[in-house]
Amino acid sequence: MTKEESNKLRQDEFLKLSPAERVMSFFELSRRILKFPTNATADSKQKFCVKEKVRWDV
Repeated sequence: MTKEESNKLRQDEFLKLSPAERVMSFFELSRRILKFPTNATADSKQKFCVKEKVRWDV
């Protein structure tokens, strides 16, 4: 399988997920990325917060 075919397959599998599953997949990927070795210090890492917007028109 070529790299392009592999990427297409992963994209197709990802797009089959529901929106909620996609968000959870993103969060899981983010958690796994945090485990990668890095030279960054704790002070240099920026943190972000995801806030949910409340929609009253739904």
